[in-house]
Amino acid sequence: MRNPVIIIPARMASLRLPGKPLADICGLPMIVRVCARAALAGLGPVVVAAAEREIAHAVEKAGYPVVMTDPDLPSGSDRVHAACKEIDPDGDHDVVINLQGDMPTLDPSSLIQLGAALSAFPEADIATLAAPITEDAERDDPNVVKAVLSGHGREGAARALYFSRATVPTGPGPVWHHVGVYAFRRDALDRFVAAPQSPLEGRERLEQLRALEIGMTIACAVLKGEPPNGVDTPEDLAAARAWYKERGMGR
Repeated sequence: MRNPVIIIPARMASLRLPGKPLADICGLPMIVRVCARAALAGLGPVVVAAAEREIAHAVEKAGYPVVMTDPDLPSGSDRVHAACKEIDPDGDHDVVINLQGDMPTLDPSSLIQLGAALSAFPEADIATLAAPITEDAERDDPNVVKAVLSGHGREGAARALYFSRATVPTGPGPVWHHVGVYAFRRDALDRFVAAPQSPLEGRERLEQLRALEIGMTIACAVLKGEPPNGVDTPEDLAAARAWYKERGMGR
């Protein structure tokens, strides 16, 4: 990973929490909180791929660059790809990190682990993150995506064999909670967004299965700390606010 860029896709439309990129978290919009956490990793520039002008205004006010993207793009990965083409048409950034804009409690070290997974697996097209599941409720929750990892790891990472909303694999042993942050090699991002939705992707509603079905290799870094909590509901938002208050990071 020679010259990565972190791109955060953001749009106002959310079924469970409309307008969540601008939701206030202790004095700052959520999208700005995510930018600040990403910048702490020190990996490279942090750019927001915004679908609406009001998101861009909040991000620009905080001092981060923004690219406006078509609000009709079908996914965050498509938004990241469009932004990357605009800011880097010559392909100077060799790795593109797709960071969801609803992870305000992200540990910046997890992005460093993401890059380390790509280095540990030079044959990998994509790297992502996983954390061990310790609660039975999470194991059985279809909203918690599980990663099936190879037993042959390298430097805190392993090859991802499958992803599912079901509790897999069966039998004794760890079950891994997939954390939807991705580091794409530049050519892999091009190939991924150019491919049509795959059958398993449509069935499980997990776009990372498209990558596996077209023959890509995904490396998965096993997180050393707590996984970031995504914000999808008012309850999640309250928890994120409490997280910042507990650490004295509010304004």
